[in-house]
Amino acid sequence: MEYYIVLSYRKFCEYFSEFKKGDLIGIRIPFKPGEEVLVVDLINRGVEAFPSFLSQLLSKSKCMQVQVLKEFMPPYTFVVKDKTSLLEVMSRVCKEGLYEKKFVTKLDKANCGLGIKLWSSIEEVFNFAGTQVLEYPFVLQPFYENLKDIRVVWLGDEYKEAYQRINPTNFRQNIFFGGDSKPYELSEREMDFCKRVMKRGGFPYAHIDMIYVNGSGPFLGEINLKGGIKGAKISSLEYESIISKITKEYFKSWESRFSPVKYLYP
Repeated sequence: MEYYIVLSYRKFCEYFSEFKKGDLIGIRIPFKPGEEVLVVDLINRGVEAFPSFLSQLLSKSKCMQVQVLKEFMPPYTFVVKDKTSLLEVMSRVCKEGLYEKKFVTKLDKANCGLGIKLWSSIEEVFNFAGTQVLEYPFVLQPFYENLKDIRVVWLGDEYKEAYQRINPTNFRQNIFFGGDSKPYELSEREMDFCKRVMKRGGFPYAHIDMIYVNGSGPFLGEINLKGGIKGAKISSLEYESIISKITKEYFKSWESRFSPVKYLYP
């Protein structure tokens, strides 16, 4: 029996119906909305991926991240899918005495802080939810004025670094909106936190936004397989080289488990 390691989306589509246990999807699949069922089908057949299917899906959706990794996130972080779920969240917010507080929403698939909006109250969120201004689904959480934002670049066992992102003129603590960065030394507790988040999400490497709110934390802001490295010490060339090394080592270990292996590429 021959096993496949898939290295192109074209071959993924061409051989999809043939995949079986022992085959490996070695690329990130550009799943379109509604195609998540393909992952369920592949997992049911025993097919695996690198990076893992779970990490790929989580990287595409902030809402999925909250659903799967909520235990690591700040209190009162919610996924709002429709008007009904928003009403349920509003009821919870009222009971917790947060009705008059400011809130932040994050659009499901926007990056670089472009999908983050600040609202004066939960009632204002309700007034615009479901319109072009605030389309479903989205992430909702209280606005934390005293927020410390740390970007962690964690590349398996090969490389890790962290830097704090600071923006005194914008509540979005990122460099895209004019912020700056300074090196940050991770404590053992923070490194353990990052390891637990990555293990839970099946991430072999990741960009982790680790945050502290009002001195409490660490909490998870977001996580992604790839992200901007502006502000980091590592160069783009070195970054890509390490990712390539991690991937090749995984493929090599896969070949030791399943043979013979055939690489499928354009």
